[in-house]
Amino acid sequence: AMIAGYAQHGYGEEALKLFWQMQVECVKPNEVTFTSALKACSNLASLEQGKKMHTFIIKCGFESHPFVGNALIDMYAKCGKIEQAEQVFEKMPNRDVVSWT
Repeated sequence: AMIAGYAQHGYGEEALKLFWQMQVECVKPNEVTFTSALKACSNLASLEQGKKMHTFIIKCGFESHPFVGNALIDMYAKCGKIEQAEQVFEKMPNRDVVSWT
């Protein structure tokens, strides 16, 4: 709830600090956590943090989750990396209406 709250209200840096603190404390993220952290990356237009998050998402096995995939597409697009956004879209096994929008 805290990461999402920070991300939704423009406190991206704080959201990402909490996300990485969560990892230090060995709390496993889920699809909602990743979606909120990616929103923080999008709001900051931080491609570096977004790529780091993408790598961690793959490591944790969430790359095929529709919410996470959509958040990755959004992050890459907002960081000006349309080709990477398209690559994520093409690899998504289950696209929903948000994916296409």
